Amino acid sequence: MLDTTILQQVTEIFRNLEADYTFRISYDPQREESRQLIEFLNDFASTSPHLNIEKHEAETGMLEFVLLKKGENTGICFRGIPNGHEFTSLLLAVLNADGKGKNLPDEGIARRIQALQGDIRLQTYVSLTCTNCPDVVQTLNIMALYNPNIRHEMVDGALFQDEVNRLNVQSVPSVFANGKLLHVGRGSLGELLEKLEAAFPSTPIVTEGEPIHRTFDVLVLGGGPAGASAAIYSARKGLKVGVIAERIGGQVKETVGIENLISVPHTTGSQLADDLRTHLNHYPIELFENRRVEGTDLKGKEKQIVVKGGEVFSAPAVIIATGAGWRRLNVSGEAEYIGLGVAFCPHCDGPFYAGKEVAVVGGGNSGIEAAIDLAGICKKVTVIEFLDTLKADRVLQDKARSLSNVEIITFTQTTEVIGDGEKVTSLRLKNRGNGEERNLPLDGVFVQIGLSANSQPFRDELETSPIGEIKIDAHCRTNLPGVYAAGDVSSVPYKQIIIAMGEGAKAALSAFDDRMRGNF
Repeated sequence: MLDTTILQQVTEIFRNLEADYTFRISYDPQREESRQLIEFLNDFASTSPHLNIEKHEAETGMLEFVLLKKGENTGICFRGIPNGHEFTSLLLAVLNADGKGKNLPDEGIARRIQALQGDIRLQTYVSLTCTNCPDVVQTLNIMALYNPNIRHEMVDGALFQDEVNRLNVQSVPSVFANGKLLHVGRGSLGELLEKLEAAFPSTPIVTEGEPIHRTFDVLVLGGGPAGASAAIYSARKGLKVGVIAERIGGQVKETVGIENLISVPHTTGSQLADDLRTHLNHYPIELFENRRVEGTDLKGKEKQIVVKGGEVFSAPAVIIATGAGWRRLNVSGEAEYIGLGVAFCPHCDGPFYAGKEVAVVGGGNSGIEAAIDLAGICKKVTVIEFLDTLKADRVLQDKARSLSNVEIITFTQTTEVIGDGEKVTSLRLKNRGNGEERNLPLDGVFVQIGLSANSQPFRDELETSPIGEIKIDAHCRTNLPGVYAAGDVSSVPYKQIIIAMGEGAKAALSAFDDRMRGNF
């Protein structure tokens, strides 16, 4: 079932496995997929003498396998055949169980995972074509490995349609914790961990009253283009640099096609994020991912940053490059129907609306790109723009207007998301010219209305604009000595990747110059 070339690659990857692993299969012999699963795992297990399979006939409809290490349950279960994008999840499940893999958490994150209490049963419903699902599956598998209270199942929704319908799953990945919806859509380890910490009790993380305390010459907050640039420029000056970020790549990971990064005719957000990480790893820069800033003290000579879990970071210079996040409509019904008709990623959730009618709120580049993509699978796409004209590039506007199933409505406000308690049924719209209101019947809405600065943790100490951007001068300096801001979180005009990179470099050079002059 698996290609010979793939088997050779997996054999090489598993060459250094240390423990013995068993795939314990429970299956209904009447299911055609059972034969495929057994054949798939037989092929997979052939790549190492440390891998074995164990088969058990089970109840009607059963199709799953659990990963055992030295005969003990790791807490990882796959319901379905982890092919497609989920093949990597299976591969990493084995490697991570063996203590290998670059995706394993560091001490701070591991302590938070291990602190979770209670009997936690997680299920992630996926599509094998979803590019965001593996990240969530792999993250929750790691949590199961680090905490014996946690069990995690990947569920291929296509093979368990009755469950999908019963749970009203409309977006992937959809994560359920003990039967209740916990998370929908893309998610980092830090984001998922925070949601679990909110849903389940935790033991005290700080042991013996002492938090983890780390000291640097420069702290960079954020791992996107601006943060990566600032960190690299600082490291090249011979400084000890730490990067605190929710994820390397930041918001850029959610961009599909990038064609205006000068000298790179075309790349993707995911590829650029990987390239940023590769470049960062060329220098002795310490990366602390999956962290969210909880508190700051930026006024003293030695600035302090406190993150979730009690870790404390300090440095005389701090460069804030936390970027921006997707704006929400903030109208009635939006929060209630996220994952039930309200979506933010057309590439992940678009297939759920094949043959249906949807709306895209937002007429910028991201909104028009979403409309063009959705037009290929949806019956009709309605673009709703608040202003009287679209903001997208002309080439995108022309493409959208050429599509027969795309309708563009301008000068219109979305005032409410309406549903029947289970799913979205319509949007309430208001014509900003004459004030007339009407309902637009539809099956789903994709919100694409731009970004807002991620400056909340710093607003008590730093000057910000009316829309929350950190005010900076021409050298990226803020109102506090030793504190700099760069990229989309700052007041610099034009939120572009190439500008963010330049601003990150400028902030690093300004910080170094001020350090040499004794300005902080």
